[in-house]
Amino acid sequence: MNARHIRASGRDLLLAPADAGLSRCGLRVLSMAAGQVRRLRTTGEEMIVLPLAGGCEVTCDGHRFGLDGRASVFGGVTDFAYLPRAARAEIRSVGDSRLALASARCERRLEPRYGPAGQVPVELRGAGCCSRQVHNFAAADVFGADRLIAVEVLTPGGNWSSYPPHKHDENVPGEEAVLEEIYYFEVARGGIGYQRVYGTPGRPQDLLAEVRTGDVVTIPHGWHGPSMAAPGYDLYYLNVMAGPGERAWLFRDDPAHAWVRDTWAAQPADPRLPMTGPGGTKAGPNETKDSPNETKDSPNETMTRPGGDGG
Repeated sequence: MNARHIRASGRDLLLAPADAGLSRCGLRVLSMAAGQVRRLRTTGEEMIVLPLAGGCEVTCDGHRFGLDGRASVFGGVTDFAYLPRAARAEIRSVGDSRLALASARCERRLEPRYGPAGQVPVELRGAGCCSRQVHNFAAADVFGADRLIAVEVLTPGGNWSSYPPHKHDENVPGEEAVLEEIYYFEVARGGIGYQRVYGTPGRPQDLLAEVRTGDVVTIPHGWHGPSMAAPGYDLYYLNVMAGPGERAWLFRDDPAHAWVRDTWAAQPADPRLPMTGPGGTKAGPNETKDSPNETKDSPNETMTRPGGDGG
């Protein structure tokens, strides 16, 4: 199965792995009115409840997590809840809300947990017109899960993310891990963005998708990138990844374009970044404001990585 572009057209999204031509990753996006309740069961999958807009209350296995959420995906970092496999859960919307339920088929059953917004690492990657902001809320080295990896990326209008193009569809110890992936997009001010996916000689494919808010691109294999934010329209995407082996985000750049990384050392980050500070406060070009949710032991801070990685 090759990459697919799925248009949500404003509807709720229910994307099981089989629906997307995947074996591990799934995604649901729910719009809920104030006080509305959704009940769900996780069978062989683990799941993260991530507010895209608004907040909610999550109950699972006797645990209750109040998620403050945020005004929108462009409003800052959010808290979240982790649900294990073989669990029953209830989600109650506090006000009108939109929630992403990122999931992955898994083997181990972990405990339900709360992820505070103040402990989400915020990272700046790339440089110049390849600058972007990453919220590593469930990166492999940040938050414990069995298979699921998930991060958010904010790209200022006119910039490119997921660049140079990269892939993670082969098991090459220490260099590349097998991870299928889902991209969920939102675009500021009703705008558009673009996503490129292409194959290798042994597994050819060719996709260039114009994406709008609510659209999804599934990537079972192949080179992917860039994710392009059209001028004037900031771009958000949620990456959901999982694979059959080690839970590690290992990837390889397309050799034809890997040289671009070497040009970043002499370039500053885009002065529009960070687009938001921790906790949703707007930060200036060269500073990150303190988060109201910040803790002394695990501060939510912004770090710059010119080399970046796949996101």
